[in-house]
Formats: sequence, C-alpha cells, structure tokens
Amino acid sequence: MDAMDRTTIMLPPKLKREASSRAEQLGISLSELIRRSLEQEVAAAARSSQRDPLFADAEVFEGETPADLALRHDDYLYGR
Repeated sequence: MDAMDRTTIMLPPKLKREASSRAEQLGISLSELIRRSLEQEVAAAARSSQRDPLFADAEVFEGETPADLALRHDDYLYGR
C-alpha cells in the first residue's frame, strides 16, 4: 500500500452514521469508504473536464460568429 497522509475531516453526525453503516455493509473501514468515494469523484471530474468543449477546444464556429456569442456562450458550448 502507498504511503498515506493523515487528514482530519468534519462530518455532520447523520452523514457519519450513514457512511459508517455503509462501510460496515461493505466490510471496509470508514476511511476506506471515504478514500474510494474521493477517488471516484476525482476521476469523474477528470473525465468531465476532458469532455468539456471549453477544455477540448473542439467547438469551432464555421461561417459568421453569432452576434450574441458573448451573452449565450454556454448555450453554444454546452447546448443549453
């Protein structure tokens, strides 16, 4: 196992109870559940930023640039 840094976090009591219960159901420690959850979140964020046209630079307008591009840039980038 890789070396680990000790980190203290504060959780609301209900979340801690529910997380502890879930960890027990899985047969792992609360620390392991938190590590796994953080790994999933970080990986999902990395995947999301790779698909984001802003970061991928995949969105290119052909022809004239829309007059409202600055105002509606999210609509054009993300289809909202």
